[in-house]
Amino acid sequence: MIVLTRLQAATLAACAAVLGLAGAPALAGSPGAQANYEKERAVCMRGLSNQDKATCLKEAAAALQEARRGKLSTSDEQQLESNRLARCDAQSGADRDDCVARMRAGNTTGSAQSGGMLRELSKTN
Repeated sequence: MIVLTRLQAATLAACAAVLGLAGAPALAGSPGAQANYEKERAVCMRGLSNQDKATCLKEAAAALQEARRGKLSTSDEQQLESNRLARCDAQSGADRDDCVARMRAGNTTGSAQSGGMLRELSKTN
């Protein structure tokens, strides 16, 4: 049985309080992070991600930790558009123009989870 003196107990309580306060800003800085983690975890537990359960849970936990640190960002629409158009950089001439048109106005089917996204655009010559 462990017996603590009043001084030891007070010291432990003070340390716990300081450690609790040190973590508070990280938790306060990400009000939606926990909710997002819970959603991602539920997807993992149901087997609805494109990863095995262990990897999915590990990624969800890592994303929560980064969000709490303020290092997880979400892309805005301009960044997403830039990423879409960057895929066309490997093309040249008319092929690049067609690629850009597909990225901006084409029909999209599929998903990353199902193995890929197909973008198509019909045009008449």
